[in-house]
Amino acid sequence: MSTSTKAPAPTRRRPAGTRAGSDGRGRGAVAPWIGGVVAIVVLFSLPLLNLHVPGVLPGPTYTPGAMHLMALCLLFAALALSYHLLYGVAGMLSFGHALYFAAGAYGVGILLERTELSLLPAAALVLAGAIVLAHVVGAISLRVSGVSFAMVTLAFAQAGNVLARRDTGGLTGGEEGVSLRTDNVPDALVGVLNTRNMYWVALAVLVLVYVVVTWVQRSRAGHVVEATRENEMRVRVIGQQPYLIRLLTFVIAAALAAVIGMAYLVLQSQAVPQITSADFTITVLVMVVLGGVGSRWGAVVGAVVYTVLDQRLSAFASSAFVDSLPAVLRVPLSEPLFILGTLFILVVLFMPGGIAGAVHRLRTRGAGPAPRAAGARPESAAAADERRRLEELA
Repeated sequence: MSTSTKAPAPTRRRPAGTRAGSDGRGRGAVAPWIGGVVAIVVLFSLPLLNLHVPGVLPGPTYTPGAMHLMALCLLFAALALSYHLLYGVAGMLSFGHALYFAAGAYGVGILLERTELSLLPAAALVLAGAIVLAHVVGAISLRVSGVSFAMVTLAFAQAGNVLARRDTGGLTGGEEGVSLRTDNVPDALVGVLNTRNMYWVALAVLVLVYVVVTWVQRSRAGHVVEATRENEMRVRVIGQQPYLIRLLTFVIAAALAAVIGMAYLVLQSQAVPQITSADFTITVLVMVVLGGVGSRWGAVVGAVVYTVLDQRLSAFASSAFVDSLPAVLRVPLSEPLFILGTLFILVVLFMPGGIAGAVHRLRTRGAGPAPRAAGARPESAAAADERRRLEELA
């Protein structure tokens, strides 16, 4: 009777300076969340502090004007994150994302004005309606792709804009929009003295949207939609259904935009037709591109930078300094959109990848190329990402 023995499996050496059970990837995965918690604590504390940021905020951080601007930045950061889910993750260039933001704002405003519902039940009904609307629009729009998809979403957005401007059924208020009826809104969210509470609500909305977007992006559905963006044919070959996953992503992004629209109505106390236009969607697209397409924190930073510039450049354009300039300079500098457009062009030309791309290049400038096995061919980052996604799906 013979016995056979197996050769012992080769042991893998750990890099010098590491301990058993330790993993650099684990530390790398925990560090962003720790940084996120710290950022949330800092943002939560701002209304309680007396901080001056000259040229950025209209006053100390505890004053209503500064808190209102910061809350607006947080809401637009959340909206840019919802658009990041569409464009940065799924690769769907939509010109109609403002439709769902406006549906949330107008819907809650109309229900509070025409019914006796309180804020939360009205918000729940509007959210359900926005989800149904997104299902219908998405099911039709996703039958095509590329420029055709963008044009179909634009057509739906323009239809919503016409309905809002024409005061359809006497509900939308025409050019004046819909005002917030505060009878059934909690007192803690009404009035200038409660701006601090609205700031915290805006922060909660941003955190909620960031968590949902991160969860979707890291889920199996998120991997499918990212792989579809890179190579739809391969995704079909391995048995996945890109259309359904794209539709789910479309609906989630629309639902998040509707929730942000509701918070925007409470903060601004009014919803106007401008938020239903394609121009508003393009503004959100500019925020995402400015921050860096494909980066969650880049979308947040891009939205904050754009919103602050949009608000503060208006004051700069009407300042005495601009009035004293020669006409060749005074005329363009008196238009905030001209300054924003010029800054955007400079970012696109000299900062590819936006703010997130610039930060990444600064962090990796001193790092050498990663080592690879002898004889191995270099693999591009896009190819590596696509291979990883397809391996996870298979």
